[in-house]
Amino acid sequence: MNKNEVISFFDKNAFVWDEQMIRNDKIIDMILENAGVSEGKDVLDVACGTGVLISDYLARNVASVTAVDISTEMVKIAKQKFQQQNVHIICGDIETIELPQKYDNIVVYNAFPHFAEPQVLIKRLVTLLKPGGMLTVAHGMSREQINACHAGAASHVSIGLLEIEELAAIFRQELEVVVQIADEQMYQVVGKKIEV
Repeated sequence: MNKNEVISFFDKNAFVWDEQMIRNDKIIDMILENAGVSEGKDVLDVACGTGVLISDYLARNVASVTAVDISTEMVKIAKQKFQQQNVHIICGDIETIELPQKYDNIVVYNAFPHFAEPQVLIKRLVTLLKPGGMLTVAHGMSREQINACHAGAASHVSIGLLEIEELAAIFRQELEVVVQIADEQMYQVVGKKIEV
């Protein structure tokens, strides 16, 4: 999977992204609750797209949101939608970009299969967590639904969603796994950075 292909795919789809999005507010709320996203926290939203979850973070009264996406077109739309002072939307590659701080919560929502090297991504994100911080990878659908969805037009920009045990094993190399869910409605692993 080539990063330029990923950028091109999401740039082309950015203008229809919001209208084609399937959203389940109850599941999103559960994902963010499991992830520990709450008042006063600094949140990093990885592969934020058009800012799908930014209003959800703000509704939880977080201190700040830093949202990063590799697609210029997705970022343009997100910036138009969210101009609050505590929201920072950046176009860049999360695996290499320099960020100004560490975060209480890092969320990768509905985006994980678009990263070619899951272990590399997780290792990098752990370096951006504060001690005691929580990293979550989550989808608002089952693994089977996500993989079926990506089997069509997105097959060249997706490695497929890992088995939940496989992802949890990668998390355990760096974090304490505190949530692991894979059912018909959702997929989520949450890891906590142990305070030393």
